[in-house]
Parts: sequence; structure tokens; C-alpha cells
Amino acid sequence: MEEFKYSYKYPHPSVTTDCVIFGFDGKDLKVLLIERGIEPFKGTWAFPGGFLRMEESAEEGAKRELFEETGLRSSYIKQFHAFTNPQRDPRERVITIAYYALVKIEEVQGGDDAAKAQWFSLDNIPSLAFDHDRILRFAMRELRKQIHFEPIGFELLPEEFTMKELQQLYEAILEVHFDRRNFSKKMLHIGLLEQVEGVKTPYKYKFNPTTYEEMKQKGFKLEF
Repeated sequence: MEEFKYSYKYPHPSVTTDCVIFGFDGKDLKVLLIERGIEPFKGTWAFPGGFLRMEESAEEGAKRELFEETGLRSSYIKQFHAFTNPQRDPRERVITIAYYALVKIEEVQGGDDAAKAQWFSLDNIPSLAFDHDRILRFAMRELRKQIHFEPIGFELLPEEFTMKELQQLYEAILEVHFDRRNFSKKMLHIGLLEQVEGVKTPYKYKFNPTTYEEMKQKGFKLEF
């Protein structure tokens, strides 16, 4: 059978993925940045990312770059926007597909074209390469929206945590302050949490994975 091959004369843009990685240290929401080891923007902070390979999907490329540049593997990674400004990359026409990932904070090591990797609080973000400041704004907007529909603390908190830590996480993401009693009452009413037995005050909790998966499948909206 004759094999048909098509060749288009239209210019082909390059495609990259960039990943905004969120972590929580028990008090502050943080973002993981890498210091670029190559041009353009060598020595400037940026999100982990890189060019997509021909044989991989955008999500596969995002996870690969995440691991190559930080050593991290995240089970929670979500696509949230494509950035297409023709001038966003000085090298050539580059479209980037952006993801955000939720991870438990741990030590990371730079690799690939990253000189080093470091966690930054949201109020201490340095000047970023490319259009990554805009990407961060979009990522935060999406995270604040999704926190009402997905119990994302499962990915950001340790296995056992206090109600205060959970409240601080929600406050850090939403930039609001909750009444302690009302917050605790609402979270316990949802049925997501189990109290850890044998732990005296401050009580510790863990997520009920069965309820968590059911809520993810059915969907829910958390109103404060």
C-alpha cells in the first residue's frame, strides 16, 4: 500500500511545557523555581519546563521535565492554560502548555539546564524569565478556584496534620482569615477527615482516602 506523507509549507511553532510547583511548609504556600543554567535568561529564575518531544504528550513532557530539573515526581499535575504570545520567547515562536503540580515540600536538586532549584514564598518571588510572572498569576487564579472543588490538601500536607495546619493552608491559598471554630466545624462536617487515635491535643487528623476519591469522582463545592 502506498504510504502518504504530507508536508505543509506553513511555519511550525515549537511547543514547550512549564510547570508551576506548589508546596506548603506548614505556614506559607511556596513555589519551586529553578535558576536557568543556559541562555536565554541564564541566571534568572523560572519554572521547570522545556521543549516537548515528538513522541510524548504534553503531560508526559511536563512530568519528564519536572523530574529532570528537580528530581520530583508528582501524582497531582493539572493543565490550566496555553500561553501563545508570539514574542514570549526570544529564540523563536514558542507556545507553552502550562501545568501546576502539588507536592509535599522536600529537598530538590537542580539538573538538566537548571543550575539549582529553590522554594520561594509568594511574597518573595524574584524576577522571572520569559512570561513566567504571568503564568504564575494564572496558576494562582486556577488554584484558588479549584480549592472549592477538590480537597487539594491531600497532596500538600503531611499524612497527619492538625486542624490549624489545614486552616493555614486554606488561608494561604485564598488569602483570607477564617474563624477557627467555624472552619473546624465545616471541615469535620464534610467527612473528609479522620481523627488520629491516641494523639492528645492538639488533635491530629488524616484524610479519609475512600471519601476523598468518592468526592473527586462525584464532585463537590466547598463554600466558606
